[in-house]
Amino acid sequence: MPKLIPLKRKKFEKFLVFVGCGFKRQKGDHLIYDRSDLKRPIVFTADREVPVFIIRNNLRTLGMSVEEYLEIIKRI
Repeated sequence: MPKLIPLKRKKFEKFLVFVGCGFKRQKGDHLIYDRSDLKRPIVFTADREVPVFIIRNNLRTLGMSVEEYLEIIKRI
């Protein structure tokens, strides 16, 4: 299984837009993205990099596997 690594925030935002999420709001330094079929929003901090544990939690919310995520990241 390929290993996840921290990702630049801008690239993670491009990934979220690619999978159909839209920017909803910002509260403090937390960015909040939403999609109509999700039970909870995608939340991450506005730091330079998104840590692996946040990527993993958000993939779980999106219902995606690590392999699907890595394939999409290669494309964008």
